[in-house]
Amino acid sequence: MSAEATNSVTPGPMPGAVSGPVTPTAPRRKARPRIDLRRLGRAALLGPAARGRLPDAISHVVEAHRAHHPDADLETLRHAYVLAESSHRGQMRKSGEPYITHPLAVTLILAELGAETTTLTASLLHDTVEDTDVTLDQVRDQFGEEVRYLVDGVTKLEKVDYGAAAEPETFRKMLVATGNDVRVMSIKLADRLHNMRTLGVMRPEKQERIAKVTRDVLIPLAERLGVQALKTELEDLVFAILHPEEYAHTRELIVRNAAREDDPLAEVADEVRGVLREADIQAEVLIRPRHFVSVHRVSRKRGRLRGSDFGRVLVLVSEDADCYGVLGELHTCMKPVVSEFKDFIAVPKFNLYQSLHTAVAREDGQVVEVLIRTHQMHKVAEAGVVALGNPYAPAPDDPGDGERIDPTRPGWLSRLLDWQEAAPDPDHFWSTLREDLAQDREITVFRPDGGTLGLPEGATCVDAAYAQYGEDAHACIGARVNGRLATLSTVLKDGDTVQLLMGQDPASEPSREWLEHAHTPAARIAIQRWLTAHPAQAESQQSEARIVEHRTALRPADVVDPDAAPEQCADRPATGHVLADLPGATVRLARCCTPVPPDEITGFAVRGGAVTVHRVECSAVARMKDGGRTEVGVRWGEAAECRVTLVAESFVRPHLLADLTEAMASEGAEIVSATVEPPAQQQVRHTYTVQLPDAGHLPALMRAMRNVAGVYDVSRAQPQPQGG
Repeated sequence: MSAEATNSVTPGPMPGAVSGPVTPTAPRRKARPRIDLRRLGRAALLGPAARGRLPDAISHVVEAHRAHHPDADLETLRHAYVLAESSHRGQMRKSGEPYITHPLAVTLILAELGAETTTLTASLLHDTVEDTDVTLDQVRDQFGEEVRYLVDGVTKLEKVDYGAAAEPETFRKMLVATGNDVRVMSIKLADRLHNMRTLGVMRPEKQERIAKVTRDVLIPLAERLGVQALKTELEDLVFAILHPEEYAHTRELIVRNAAREDDPLAEVADEVRGVLREADIQAEVLIRPRHFVSVHRVSRKRGRLRGSDFGRVLVLVSEDADCYGVLGELHTCMKPVVSEFKDFIAVPKFNLYQSLHTAVAREDGQVVEVLIRTHQMHKVAEAGVVALGNPYAPAPDDPGDGERIDPTRPGWLSRLLDWQEAAPDPDHFWSTLREDLAQDREITVFRPDGGTLGLPEGATCVDAAYAQYGEDAHACIGARVNGRLATLSTVLKDGDTVQLLMGQDPASEPSREWLEHAHTPAARIAIQRWLTAHPAQAESQQSEARIVEHRTALRPADVVDPDAAPEQCADRPATGHVLADLPGATVRLARCCTPVPPDEITGFAVRGGAVTVHRVECSAVARMKDGGRTEVGVRWGEAAECRVTLVAESFVRPHLLADLTEAMASEGAEIVSATVEPPAQQQVRHTYTVQLPDAGHLPALMRAMRNVAGVYDVSRAQPQPQGG
């Protein structure tokens, strides 16, 4: 069975509540009568009420449901309860209570959050197919396809059939179902919350195992779906199980603070009320206590806590414009802490959250955080996707065409659904899921066409490539970020514009090095799958990487260091196409700058009666003039073969060296020497000295080199200026 105990692990919230532990001084709304699950269980054992009358056992669910949906049709709920109660009759939880108390409690949690009738119906039935003789076909026949889909989505896979893979495969199935209907995960989260509330009779090792899965998977999912009311209580319950000593210490801090006579939060709340009253802004001002885990985090960050650290002031208004009006008044009449301001209304978080965050400083130095939002924003902040009701129901003025559009399927869920299909086995899926969900924030980057990509914080251009192109991203050779060339390893920031540079070869290969820079599961799985399917090419990449890493080159005797003495730069005959104004002199081309027609050139007399020829911008020219060398007039004669040094800048990719040298050979260039520097940030610099049959071939050679996939620039070698 999916729920097994009722003893609470900690003296936390009542079974019907949905918020986490609060400080004793927190203001409370008018409380409903305490919900006694034992009484509900006894009522369930007595059987359903007469047809046409709602059973007493679900009266609390009805009350909570009508608070959000006053016109709801309750007949479906009555019917679902009757089926659930009769199906579970005789089943008991480990605490000894009737099993029906569990689906009732789960449904009450969702009703408190504002879930619509279809979700509550499925919640009442969520364990019937798993734990009783009720079938999915029966659910569909009696309640329709939507309820059947939701019940199926949260039904566990049998360990008898899946063995150790049952849990990861159940979550995979549930996530796929959530991709089509987010209400599946809403029910699962409420189900886990009630089970966590009632985990006390389990063995400690089982409590710990369930708490860890809740921490690693369910809490991040609650955060991403914006269901903060469930997320915060789940965090506190996990905290109590996995860190009992720290939980007890935090609880003591909260109790001690509640006993204080002065309350800076209450004082600031009163001041805010006065400011808004003077400005004639209608607003509700509340104190929002931090839950246990939040207090613990603040304590670790700041050390000794002050009264203002135990909560925040919440201001609720009716309209979006009023939020900014409140902000202006507070910043005018109180002392704002400008660095604490955040506008999540103009730029909502990826989980639907909207609010203005600011802070004001008191005279005693304490800083009080203030949240400003509308009542609707607050509802969504607490209940997330649950607050949207039925996101698939057509708008009243929308005729509809039968196509479902889910406004609650954000980028992170789409990415998750994409990569889970490629996960090779349940263990890999399970570990990757936990890793993926551990990434807390999402960023948005823009494509040149105006489209956007949602990526987790820390994502690189590699991740952007696979997010945009899928496995076609194997052909990616580089990127421009905000208009500038960037390596694929570049980490992207929120708001960046990314243009991905794609090669034309359909047989392009991803680089093994990309794995080091892939942050998203989709990118890692796609790259690893290609490497596994092409072991020969992967080995070739490793071999080529070793060659480049060890700086294997065709050089070193033939390429002269451009920083060397002038004499070293003048040891290559000029093959008769340079004429010098020094009769009988041997003319040599300097290899530090490899001049070719139509470069502007100058010459210098050197030892042995020779003339060395340099490009006029060569750094050696100034040194030779300063050294008293005799400058000799030189000019180009008839065209003849020439030697030139070119520098190619490229991204790292497999087989780049072979493709580049092949392109050079096709233009008639004879490579005299070459140097390939070790890669840096997935970029590599190549220096080639080549012999050409005619200087006129140089522009075509440089174009051919630039056209090689991965090469983004080719230029003539530029000697570096010399220091004194």
